[in-house]
Amino acid sequence: MPNVNVFRGSDAVLVLAVDDKSTAEGSLADALIGEYEFSTVVGRLQNVEVSVKNDVKPFYEIGKRFATELRPGNIDISGSAERAHVNGALLRLLLGDGAKSPAPTGAMPQPVFNMVISLKNPALPNNSDKVTLFGVKFDGWSFHLPEDAFVMESVTFKALRVSSEEASG
Repeated sequence: MPNVNVFRGSDAVLVLAVDDKSTAEGSLADALIGEYEFSTVVGRLQNVEVSVKNDVKPFYEIGKRFATELRPGNIDISGSAERAHVNGALLRLLLGDGAKSPAPTGAMPQPVFNMVISLKNPALPNNSDKVTLFGVKFDGWSFHLPEDAFVMESVTFKALRVSSEEASG
């Protein structure tokens, strides 16, 4: 019988992105981490769904019925999370002048995060897998207040790139 790992997705972690300090988003995050001595972990996500779409384009030679080559096109990384637990004070600081009323008329940097999703097997605690999404920006946010149940939030996002690493012991 083959060795099969069954993974269960634990909550994802939102990390402030300081990939490039020369960008407005990176310098803002770096300044906030240094000034307020934040841990880089600023939130958690539950029930995360990640979608990677590659726009593959067929190439046809003249006189050929079938494509002779498939060319990679644009890659779109997006997703959603059922619940987002984010440090509200940190978001207020990240938005800077954008959190004030009236909003500034010029451009403002939008917060950028790295999302780390951990997959763990409870039966084999030394085996795990980690998927990291870099350059995540929140695309949409919703808030649902039902009459007789719990308050629920959801968020959609876009990311620049994805990385995966496996650790086994």
